[in-house]
Amino acid sequence: MTSIDKATLTRRELLARAGSATALVAVGAGFIAAPDASWAMEVSNISEHQMATLLQMARDIYPHDKVGDEYYAIAVKGYDSEDMKDMVAAGVTMLDEKARAGGNADYLTTKWEANRVAILREIEDEGFFQTVRGGLVTGLYNQKAVWPIFGYEGESYSKGGYIDRGFDDISWL
Repeated sequence: MTSIDKATLTRRELLARAGSATALVAVGAGFIAAPDASWAMEVSNISEHQMATLLQMARDIYPHDKVGDEYYAIAVKGYDSEDMKDMVAAGVTMLDEKARAGGNADYLTTKWEANRVAILREIEDEGFFQTVRGGLVTGLYNQKAVWPIFGYEGESYSKGGYIDRGFDDISWL
């Protein structure tokens, strides 16, 4: 990864750099993007590697093939704060060390999901893991944009409750 001044990174450069990889890419100082350049996010308090690791960790904790990375990015964006940067740095270092012990360069380059999940199981009692996992419950599932993916129609109280809104349309019962 080369260092790029954020102010000089054009949209064309972003698309070219992001489109040239198969996983999340750091496209410049403080900037990561999807491989197809469909979304990007700026990081200011943690490194691009740390944010990309948080994204992969989020996907491994709550894996949903139909949910795009941009929703996971929104869910973990809150960890890019002054208050969280030390915890994130220590947690990502711990993940990377465990990955190296397993023969990988770091957590992100651990190719098999089962191997990454095994690493997460080793640290599941740690405060870092519990904080990220707990934050994902609301950070990911409270996004109205993901509700249709899961078939959730939202709260029903203001519309008369669930009984009058499809409670009896369960086809598999």
